[in-house]
Amino acid sequence: MYGSYTGLKAGAAAGAAAVLLLAGCSSSGGDDGGKDAPAAIDQQPEGDDPYWVNPDGNAARQVASYVKDGEKENAALIRKIAEQPVGEWVGPDDPQGAAEGFTEAAEKADRDALLVLYNIPHRDCGQFSKGGAADGDAYRTWLDGVAKGIGDRRATVILEPDALLHLADGCTPQKFHEERYDLLKGAVERLKQQPATTVYVDAGNAGWQSPDALFEPLQRAGIAAADGFAVNVSNFQTTAASTEFGKQLSAKVGGKPFVIDTSRNGNGPYDGGDPAENWCNPPGRALGEPPTTETGDELVDAYLWIKRPGESDGDCKGGPKAGDWWPEYALGLARATK
Repeated sequence: MYGSYTGLKAGAAAGAAAVLLLAGCSSSGGDDGGKDAPAAIDQQPEGDDPYWVNPDGNAARQVASYVKDGEKENAALIRKIAEQPVGEWVGPDDPQGAAEGFTEAAEKADRDALLVLYNIPHRDCGQFSKGGAADGDAYRTWLDGVAKGIGDRRATVILEPDALLHLADGCTPQKFHEERYDLLKGAVERLKQQPATTVYVDAGNAGWQSPDALFEPLQRAGIAAADGFAVNVSNFQTTAASTEFGKQLSAKVGGKPFVIDTSRNGNGPYDGGDPAENWCNPPGRALGEPPTTETGDELVDAYLWIKRPGESDGDCKGGPKAGDWWPEYALGLARATK
């Protein structure tokens, strides 16, 4: 139900292509001697945010396109997104190459990669982001490829958005529950074999299920071996509500820390239209707190942009299919940001 990017560019060549794209965008051109050329997309200060900024992401490409077309105001708005680290969603194709490419590029920049794994069988209950691995064995093979691609490089992994929540809310048929718990627990264990990998299991959001409904499923999914859990992935609950929700859940799972997706929660959740779809491309939303590990709360490890702002939740409210870049929505998020 989250609607997330699955068609990402994989491979070690991505890093080199990124440098070339933004270098070209920031070089001098025309008759102005380069005075109006934009600065390249660079990394955030490591002390504030250790995560890698992909200079070849959709937002960065949109900045380059707007600059080329002379749309300076729009370029400046989308730069609010392009200059922040966002999650790299690893899809079904070439998981080892994708994980290797992103982690190698991050390592070269002396930063950590932020990866989102989204390939669980029977994903998203057949809704906008349906799909996933064909079965449990296919998922284990795929997951092993991701782990091998990460190797000994630094990576933070957000594990399977909505997979656990759709067990708790009954959206995923009962006959698949045992296998999914086994796959999630096995994924935590496999990823933690990599020496520099941090794993957060997705645990829903403050507006969907209560901590009482989630702590036992989270335990069955292997939270004990994970570094913590993630809340508000691809959702719009406020940071304050997400923090309170996370703390209540943490108290029930041994005091585990958590991360909060703040990518689009600047104006909180949308309460208009059909309640069953108010999570899908809601209007009037805004970017939330920039990614940082300096949260001021010992239980909140980081504010992260796990959902990539500007990418569609699904083909609702005029949006393209889930995960596709939607520049008009991206501009709306940036304009509404205080």
